[in-house]
Amino acid sequence: MSKIDTQGMSGPADPNYKPTGKIQPHKPWEITPRRCHTHQVVKELKILINEVLDEREGKTGVSYFDTEHFKYYVGEEEPEYKSWSHYSPWTLDDFQV
Repeated sequence: MSKIDTQGMSGPADPNYKPTGKIQPHKPWEITPRRCHTHQVVKELKILINEVLDEREGKTGVSYFDTEHFKYYVGEEEPEYKSWSHYSPWTLDDFQV
């Protein structure tokens, strides 16, 4: 033997060695992507981003993150979150001369 195999990972040292088993075909490895955020965090981030964009457009409503508005007792359903709506005290007639 011409070398020392310390890990047991190298093949046989005999140059005339022929493997006796058949080569087994393998399916491709299925990879499941991993995400940094849970589904709940993703949902809340989407709501937060949309609320910020709605606020820029002048829409108003109750924020999803206003926990005082969404209080409820055990055994009851959590109050439904409603998307913001556009509200402006101004009308088009106010701007026309």
